[in-house]
Parts: sequence; C-alpha cells; structure tokens
Amino acid sequence: MKQHTIAKPFTLEGKGLHTGVYIHARFVPAAPDYGIRLCRTDLPDQPIHHAYADYVSATERGTVLEHGSWRISTVEHSLSALYAMGIDNCLIEVDGPEMPILDGSAMPYIKAVQQAGIVEQDAEAEVYVVTEPIEYVSEHGNRLLLTPSDSYQVEVEVRYPSQILSLQRAELHSLADYPREIAAARTFCFVREIEPLLRMGLIKGGDLKNALVIYETPMSQEGLDYLTDKLGQARLDAGKLGYLSPIHYHNEPARHKLLDIIGDLSLIGCRLQAKVYAEKPGHTFNTSCAKQLRNKIYPKQL
Repeated sequence: MKQHTIAKPFTLEGKGLHTGVYIHARFVPAAPDYGIRLCRTDLPDQPIHHAYADYVSATERGTVLEHGSWRISTVEHSLSALYAMGIDNCLIEVDGPEMPILDGSAMPYIKAVQQAGIVEQDAEAEVYVVTEPIEYVSEHGNRLLLTPSDSYQVEVEVRYPSQILSLQRAELHSLADYPREIAAARTFCFVREIEPLLRMGLIKGGDLKNALVIYETPMSQEGLDYLTDKLGQARLDAGKLGYLSPIHYHNEPARHKLLDIIGDLSLIGCRLQAKVYAEKPGHTFNTSCAKQLRNKIYPKQL
C-alpha cells in the first residue's frame, strides 16, 4: 500500500463549536513520511505538531490536542475524513484554537478532498497489522476489541438511558463506503446536556444546523424557550419529544460515534489493519485506547 496526499490545497472555514470563533482551516499537500500535522498560524512562531495520541489533553465534547501554546480542539472529524480517504500526509493550518464545526459531520472534509484530488506517493504506507486480539475495557463498561482482519472494519454499539436513543449499532465493512454511509452523520447531544455545557463556557458555536439535538426528557415550555433563545434558534414545542432536526440516517448517532472512533484511533500515527469493535465508545475512552495502542506500536517514541 502506497502513501497518499491531497493533490492541491483547500480551505474550509466556519465557527468553532465551543468558542464560536470564526476559523479557517487550510489543508496543504505534504511529502512522503510527513504524516498528519497541525499548525496554529495565529500563534507566535506558528507551532506545528503531529496528530498523535500523545498530545491529547482533554476530551470534553471533542478531542483536544495540546503541546505548550499549541492547542487545537475538535480535531476528530477532519482526522476521520483524512483517514477514510487514505490521506497519509497533510499539513493542516488553523488560525484559531479549534477546527471549524461546519455542519457537525465529516462530509465537508470528504467533499473537499474529493474536489482537491488524491495523489499516490512513491513510499510505502506504514500499516499496523493486528495478528491476535487486543482488548481494552474501562471500569465504566466501555470496550474496544481489535481482531485480525484482511481489511479495516469498524462496528460500534451505543447505549444511553434514553427513550429516544437507547440502543443503536452501526457497521462499516469498507472505507470505500465511508463517504456514503458514515460521513454525513452529525455530532449529537441531548437537550438536558445543553444548559450545563453553556455554563461550562462550551458550545458557543452550537446550533441545530451543526448538531443533531435529541429532546427526550420533557421540560417546561419556558425552560425550552430559554435554551433555544440562548442558542439563537427558533422556539420549539416542549410537548413534542424526538430529534429536533431531520435525521440523515435511522441510526445517525451510532454512525457518528463510528466516525469519531476512526478519527480518534488515527492518532496512533499509522494505518491499522483490523476489525474494530467498540462498545459505548467516547472520546475519553477512544483516545486512552489510542495512547495505549500507540505505545504498543512505538514503545520508545513520542
């Protein structure tokens, strides 16, 4: 398998989910063995670092990479898209503290890569081939199991104490199916989570256009009006439970969790040949597994 990069630069722009700041992210072709790196162009000296699990510093509603003054949030959607499209080498230049949320999915990145084109490079891609089962389990019931496979496959199961979203599963048998089956799945949250997140100073750029919001715990009309007003959204009927915007797939939340885990596991720093089964995945658990797996592959590297 050869390495690949994008054929020409492209830029995506929009507000950050948590900061609300308008951000530009420029994707630039890179030489063989460069890997995926991110640059903060708005900081002195424009620091650049690899997209490695070693640099994960936080996982509250997204994956955050940090090293000194270099800090970039919500990297998982762009990294997932690059991995799915087979991009091994690329520089991402960001002029703010997080990636733009765009529509909350990976589809804008997929379309941009498709339009830019992909170039095969004269170097072999590094692939970690799983030859025996590798399992990680947390005390909270999260589970990640990697088993031998002829290709990269992912299966996800999510469970929530929710009458709207209790149990969902999603599968990806080939990365070739990612643009059609996974890329459009948006990040999601429950209405009951919104007020605490706002109080934490997060989701300043969140709205019903860049997230799938699930309303499954009845609240007063006054309470729901307060939240929609804070988000700058039209008021909704508090008596109507369900998804507050049309869904792209019947199991969109599970598909988005699959999208996320591809992005988070890409932080091992190489390609993976395995069947990945994830039960109750989340950024904290995903990136913890990525760190352990990266240490297994590169025990003496940072």
